[in-house]
Amino acid sequence: MKDRFFSRLFWLTLAAALLILLWRGMPDMNGWFGQPPDAAPRVVAARGDLAADEKSTIELFEKSRGSVVFITTKAEVMDFWSRNVFSVPRGSGSGFVWDDAGHVITNYHVIENASEATVKLADGRDYKAALVGASPAHDIAVLKIGVGFKRPPPVPLGESHNLKVGQKVFAIGNPFGLDWTLTTGIVSALDRSLSGNGGMTIDHLIQTDAAINPGNSGGPLLDSAGRLIGINTAIYSPSGASAGIGFAVPVDTVNRVVPQLIKGGKYIRPALGIEVDEGVNQRLARMRGVAGVVILRVTPGSAAARAGLKGAVMSRDGDIQVGDTIVAVAGKPVDSVASLLARLDDHRVGEVVTLTVRRGDARVAVPVTLQPGA
Repeated sequence: MKDRFFSRLFWLTLAAALLILLWRGMPDMNGWFGQPPDAAPRVVAARGDLAADEKSTIELFEKSRGSVVFITTKAEVMDFWSRNVFSVPRGSGSGFVWDDAGHVITNYHVIENASEATVKLADGRDYKAALVGASPAHDIAVLKIGVGFKRPPPVPLGESHNLKVGQKVFAIGNPFGLDWTLTTGIVSALDRSLSGNGGMTIDHLIQTDAAINPGNSGGPLLDSAGRLIGINTAIYSPSGASAGIGFAVPVDTVNRVVPQLIKGGKYIRPALGIEVDEGVNQRLARMRGVAGVVILRVTPGSAAARAGLKGAVMSRDGDIQVGDTIVAVAGKPVDSVASLLARLDDHRVGEVVTLTVRRGDARVAVPVTLQPGA
């Protein structure tokens, strides 16, 4: 029995000694356990200089970042049981500094139905914002914050009427709450139209493939010079995320609407002083075989009345006798009530525009001084 015990002890001791010798004599075995001994770090390859387009993009972002803001909103809700009113988070979006007076521009749908909004600057400061004015038809809203010192710079103003498809664009915003995100792309199409609030059509939209996601709304779309060319407003996506098609309200529209909102809190559309109806218009235009907008009635004393435009009249037997049909505004064709309103919106109250009117079998040019709309 003792012999068997000492025999087992001998072999166990021998096996342990061999294992120790193997462990110390074969350092490469350490690598099997994920612990390479004395592993030297790899040499970092030299980066070299940044490419010219990388440098310009970095410079654009660094210059523009301070002009972009992060907007969060709250809405008031009433507890069903206690009848107490609470403020709850509603959503977030983007915006940008318009001027040195503290005006901030964003989309109307960013602040729609909100009871309060907070504007966060790039340096981390937060300010409660006051609503100055809004134009739901253009999806534009103006907020104001009180910045006492270190005012963020306004975004330099550009133009949108001379944009070209293929031109580089840059979008800065807060997609999904990820603040101050830069995406790049090109102008992929121009003069797009989308239905906006109240059934109005937002015209002349810029289409871009720069990634625009929820939260980018209200942020600036910039050209390669860092100038504002549009407000990122919508995406076309089955999933709700960027699918390579985004839209921006052109800066020419913004620069026409925003000053009115700052001055009076609302946008006054230019008008003719006529009554039109899309359903009736389609039937009458189809009967006449003319694409245009049929004037149903001219308001007495209006700009249209002073210009001599003629509305439709009802005959004794109940038939409608068409008067004038507007087929173009300032040389640009119109084929619906929505397109007529959009063409008029390219101009200002008090401006004289020339309408092309179908009167009988003739086409007549009629100059009209635009009046304030309702």
